[in-house]
Amino acid sequence: MSKGSPGPTPGFLVWRLANKWRVAVDRAVAPLGLTHAQYSLVASLHGMQRTGERPSQRRLADHTGLEALYVSKLARALESAGLIERTRDPRDPRAVQLALTEQGDAVTRQAVAVVQELLQQLLEPLGGLDAPRTRAFTAELTTLLDAPLAPPVPNDESA
Repeated sequence: MSKGSPGPTPGFLVWRLANKWRVAVDRAVAPLGLTHAQYSLVASLHGMQRTGERPSQRRLADHTGLEALYVSKLARALESAGLIERTRDPRDPRAVQLALTEQGDAVTRQAVAVVQELLQQLLEPLGGLDAPRTRAFTAELTTLLDAPLAPPVPNDESA
């Protein structure tokens, strides 16, 4: 908490909300054999495939905000579970393209429905998914996510 303001800081509240959401999604998608991180990957892949894209692991990492190495690890686990297929990109032999399998598409559709219901529940205090307060909240979050953060400056005591 900040010295200048009573109560929790915005950063603390964002952290708490993110943790609350992660735990809730983990619990909701566990019966489908997914974790929150895996859900984020397959749901994003599902959305990208619906627009005709077959993204590389790098592209999916950029889209989700996850580290490329973590996406690779998740993709391997999802491939072992039969939910996605990983293939070499014919245009770039270093790149790996991802696609949902038929089973992966079915599991993802179920997971998306479960998470949408959870999202409606989470946003009920703002009036629900389609409420003006929710749209404003989403716009504010987007603004914060789109703002670049400067790299940390080393703490140089001699300056």
